[in-house]
Amino acid sequence: MRGAALCVTASSTAAQEGSLRICSFSAQNYVREFLEGPLRASFPNSAFFEAALDLDTAQLAGGYDAACLFVNDLASEPVIKRLAEGGVRFLAMRCAGFDKVDVAAAAEAGIRVARVPTYSPHSVAEHAVAMLLCLNRNLHHAYLRVREGDYSLSGLVGFELRTKVVGIVGTGAIGLAACQIFRGFGSRVLAYDIREDPAAVALGVEYVSKERLLREVDIVSLHCPLLPSTYHIIDAESIATMKPGAIIVNVSRGGLVDTDAACNALESGQLGGLACDVYEHEGSLFFKDWRTCQLKEGFKVWDRKFQLLKTFPNVLISPHSAFLTSEALANIAATTVENLKVLQAFEAGLPTLNELKAM
Repeated sequence: MRGAALCVTASSTAAQEGSLRICSFSAQNYVREFLEGPLRASFPNSAFFEAALDLDTAQLAGGYDAACLFVNDLASEPVIKRLAEGGVRFLAMRCAGFDKVDVAAAAEAGIRVARVPTYSPHSVAEHAVAMLLCLNRNLHHAYLRVREGDYSLSGLVGFELRTKVVGIVGTGAIGLAACQIFRGFGSRVLAYDIREDPAAVALGVEYVSKERLLREVDIVSLHCPLLPSTYHIIDAESIATMKPGAIIVNVSRGGLVDTDAACNALESGQLGGLACDVYEHEGSLFFKDWRTCQLKEGFKVWDRKFQLLKTFPNVLISPHSAFLTSEALANIAATTVENLKVLQAFEAGLPTLNELKAM
């Protein structure tokens, strides 16, 4: 009955929706293509800013009731305070991750926060496997060679996935999708999570301890959230227990991997490769084209570790684009709009399905 009441209440406020003023940060063209139509249909008073949210840009939200944020938008306590001073009452995350949001500070400021807990797990899982295949078969090198007229095969040898053991760390929706794909290749799949998923077990996935997983697998694919308990889950100690030449794939959160430890292991050969769609200090670096920036501006985000990481021939990096499919963007837009409707309908204080609460 509660679900039915939720629908009725949200519907009954439809006449009020147009009065809610929405601003969206980190709203590049590919975001607006999918978000602008659905958002303006329910909330005509909507604005879109390409700038990311931080302490300097928070003033742009002045006079708006809600702000839509993306994964690297910074909603720290000082930013939250500035948003509240400008009249913001809602934060609608266009993503699942919220490690840049001070949820406790938001609650204290009277700002409610909602997220999109799942939008297209297959988009991210497929990207993880695509990166692994590219790295393993050296497609990134072969592509550049052929463009330059080099058709030699030296250095392009890879392996068959069906002969390898894959370790999945985190078997939520994305991790489960990754399990399905790797099992389809014929790989043996081990998994580590605080909860076992019967659906994964039904696929033939074996749950083991983290220590055993790291010891036995040839490939580690990370699909867990960034929490205090998972920060640098891949560090020097854990890498040392892995098979020499093992490969790590990270399409989850940059902070899961200790970059210094990874670089050292790549230099020594303990790691055979690293494929990552995220980086632990990506905040002000990703989602921007730095090629056209002045040198002085570029040095503001200069990161020696990242520059070193890019030099390894057995490292493949994508710019936090694992989610970037038309299906995922459409799902994100639809859920974001629904979250805003429900947050407005339940401004009195009742919890909603996708709302974040301070721990």
